[in-house]
Amino acid sequence: MEDKLKSGFVTIVGRPNVGKSTLMNLIIGQKIAIMSSKAQTTRNKIKTVYTDEEKGQIVFLDTPGINKAKNKLGEYMLDAAVSSIDEADAVLWLVEPTTYIGKGELSIIERLRKVNVPIILVINKIDTCTKEELAEAINAYKDVCDFADIVPVSALRNKNREELIDTIMKHLPEGPFYYDPETVTEETEREIVKELIRESALRKLDKEVPHGIAVTVERMKIRPDGGIVDIDATIICERDSHKGIIIGKGGAMLKNIGTGARIEIEKMLEMKVNLKLWVKVRRDWRESLSDLKSFGYKETD
Repeated sequence: MEDKLKSGFVTIVGRPNVGKSTLMNLIIGQKIAIMSSKAQTTRNKIKTVYTDEEKGQIVFLDTPGINKAKNKLGEYMLDAAVSSIDEADAVLWLVEPTTYIGKGELSIIERLRKVNVPIILVINKIDTCTKEELAEAINAYKDVCDFADIVPVSALRNKNREELIDTIMKHLPEGPFYYDPETVTEETEREIVKELIRESALRKLDKEVPHGIAVTVERMKIRPDGGIVDIDATIICERDSHKGIIIGKGGAMLKNIGTGARIEIEKMLEMKVNLKLWVKVRRDWRESLSDLKSFGYKETD
């Protein structure tokens, strides 16, 4: 008898910087979620779609890292993460290969114990540990929740990708596809452009400045000959001193941010990009509900 197709929504949870976005990009096979070593890299729920026309379809929800909220933006991010767990047919919990279970993990454990869908523990970054250390990590985590499966992976080194996909499929319900097989994300090109600019800023800037920035895209238009897309965008920050840091001496930092973003945007759009960046100050925008909404951080559906 031929196997029936599986389809469902899978939420990826974990502390900041554990590799959620890297893993999702690996599974999808292209860059959708932005990545950096800094906290608050992922701010929205990002839907991406993996389809195997012989096995099924997985709709991933990559969530902000679960952290204690320090402002309105933090509250929005926490709400996005928690609501995604409630929407899921299965949950992937990403941890690092360590025996230490800290406060961040304990808060996630508390939430996951209330979940009534399969929970798959994914131990990421196995390229950074020995087999013995991995075994110790599995032993430390295996009883903290009622896991449906435990899968060790390296999102960065592409280890055990297929095993993880097969494990997820195993725990999804039977059903038709939610999206056309060609779909890889619900995000618009404009939204991805905003995030790629923010990613470049996250990579270039130090300390607290990255946490206080947002990006808006005012114009994104392909020229009549179809060879170049012109993009005008603004980096929003909270302080005049931050504006100076973002621009840099003689505009060097802003140019550096723009160059990094342009390279990634060209890869995504597969065409030449003329990117112009500006910097504006919007004081304490992370505490303003109207600013959050205008910058694309909408209330949970």
